[in-house]
Amino acid sequence: MRGMPVMRNGLALDRYLRHFRYMTEAASIARTPLSRRFCVAPMMEWTDRHCRFFHRLLTRRALIYTEMLTTGAVLNGDRERLLGFDAFEQPVALQLGGSDPHALAQSARIGEGFGYTEINLNIGCPSDRVQEGRFGACLMAEPALVADCVAAMKAAVKVPVTVKCRIGIDEQDPDEALFAFAAAVNTAGADALIVHARKAWLKGLSPRENRDVPPLDYDCVRRLKRAYPDFAIVLNGGIASLEQAQSELVQVDGVMMGRAAYREPWRLLGVDPLLYGEPAPFVSPQEAALALIPYIERELGKGVPLHAITRHVLGLFRAIPGARAFRRHLAVEAVKPGANTSVMADALARVLDRNADLAHIAA
Repeated sequence: MRGMPVMRNGLALDRYLRHFRYMTEAASIARTPLSRRFCVAPMMEWTDRHCRFFHRLLTRRALIYTEMLTTGAVLNGDRERLLGFDAFEQPVALQLGGSDPHALAQSARIGEGFGYTEINLNIGCPSDRVQEGRFGACLMAEPALVADCVAAMKAAVKVPVTVKCRIGIDEQDPDEALFAFAAAVNTAGADALIVHARKAWLKGLSPRENRDVPPLDYDCVRRLKRAYPDFAIVLNGGIASLEQAQSELVQVDGVMMGRAAYREPWRLLGVDPLLYGEPAPFVSPQEAALALIPYIERELGKGVPLHAITRHVLGLFRAIPGARAFRRHLAVEAVKPGANTSVMADALARVLDRNADLAHIAA
């Protein structure tokens, strides 16, 4: 509620934040076992370290992925900036882009050294820039090369190595291309294959259009799983709800959700109860948002601008009075110079239930 006293009362807010500091710090110590039953997709410019920390507040069990990093960036860039992450994010997988087996093996080894739970190879991105670098979806046409890449990475690291691909590109027949591709990477030792159940059209469609225009073909992925009962197959593409994910898990080993998880992150609070039979980390989006404030405080102290974090939480509230005011306040105030945690607190004051939160603090 607007003007809620708890958000203006420094002592009460401090007690609340100390409580959640303890919870998040304790959670960062306990490692969650790796499971691909539910994954949050790697998304360029979206799943950065701030997004991943926020998503981990909503689900302990989901496997979350970094944005794709090229081997050139890993080998030659600022590794701490590009690869560093908070232990609280675990389990988290590093997605790489590249086509040189040696460079990928080196990059995988570096990623393992940073503590990533899994190394994933991107064979699904259709952008022109990626094609020019000879990696991403265009490598669907070169399964033998991808197999060499997987084998080199497997020889370099002890953590699982997985591949994310499309069902085919351009004029390929998915029942031929995808199955041949799966055979190659399976033989090379890949631990799982994540399949975006759409073709990628390398000419004529933009990367954005490639996420929507080519029709989904879940049956193709289901047939692949039946053909490879001992090879972990994860379905990606168009998964819009946890109920849909749950229904698909009857026929595949895991489901990966992308845009729905990012744009409507409140959905992630249901992952642990529905798909793993475990309690959610928090009982409400409001509690999860409050738990993010200590992290925001810490990151602001490192010079991170507020909007770099709060841009990931805009879709947290749905059908809650004040949700629009919450989004508007963050959109306007978080980008201003000097914006701090009070902006987040004021935004939350528009949606928090005063009586429930006062009772929680008193307890």
